Amino acid sequence: MARLYVLLFLAQIVLAVCALISCLSAEEGQIRALPRIAWVLIILFFPLVGSIAWFVAGREPDPAARRAWPAGGASTGRQPRRPLAPDDDPEFLRSVQDGSRQQDQELFRRWEEDLRRREDDLRRRDGDPPREGDRPEV
Repeated sequence: MARLYVLLFLAQIVLAVCALISCLSAEEGQIRALPRIAWVLIILFFPLVGSIAWFVAGREPDPAARRAWPAGGASTGRQPRRPLAPDDDPEFLRSVQDGSRQQDQELFRRWEEDLRRREDDLRRRDGDPPREGDRPEV
């Protein structure tokens, strides 16, 4: 009998923790009936009743969760979801790639200019005139 009480107590704690996480991570528009702090206090002081009340009456139901799965992966016509992180955003990744490409091109251009300048310096030391086609553009 004691094991049953321990099991029910642990289930109550798990339910309260899940309700607290859900309450604290809910957006402002998803909370109904009471302010967030009131829901947190209810869940903390009355773990079983408060947790059940939160899941039943405290949060706005998610309309996407009740929608049936589209058959065959067909599009539902909804707007695409906003990326969760910058590395999930194709536009951000494209801008990073373009920026690195521009930096690489600028670095390559500087290296070429430096190489031409060094070649001209070596030719001057050896007494050879610099070649016309190899002069760096100023």
